[in-house]
Amino acid sequence: MSFLIVLVIAVSLSMDAFSLSLAYGTLDLSKSNINKLSIIVGIYHFFMPLIGLFIGNAILQFFPIKPNTIVTIVLVFIGIQMVIETFKNEDNLKMMSFAELLLFGLAVSIDSFSVGIGLNAINDNFLLCSFTFSICSFIFTYLGLLLGKKISSLIGKASTLVGGIVLIIIGLVYI
Repeated sequence: MSFLIVLVIAVSLSMDAFSLSLAYGTLDLSKSNINKLSIIVGIYHFFMPLIGLFIGNAILQFFPIKPNTIVTIVLVFIGIQMVIETFKNEDNLKMMSFAELLLFGLAVSIDSFSVGIGLNAINDNFLLCSFTFSICSFIFTYLGLLLGKKISSLIGKASTLVGGIVLIIIGLVYI
């Protein structure tokens, strides 16, 4: 029963990665960037719960910044970039810098840090939990990016505009 709970949490943590990947996938990313981004999100979802477990409480005592504030800033920034991207006349695939890939991965993985703080109450096998979170988020991110790319090819640049607006709204909801 304990692993079932871990799996449900993993799917829940992966849902925001899926929805944001769906929006970001409308940028018509290259296959290479889709693979890199999915792997980065998976890696973040492996390490963030462990970091939350071991040092999360200490960090939050020294820096009373809400994780939601960080997520809001990153998502609104990415959303604004997507809206601006809509009005550029570029027909080639969007190349993302490594920093953009890392920021996106961080934005969708902050909640894993929070889960990590209470991870010992969920399951004693922390590595299994983190591995499960990682695999789930990798799969959901990959599928979201592919589906976003497909939507983009069907309805064009409007999907990028809508995706950017959705990211901004989601970011503002995190406040």
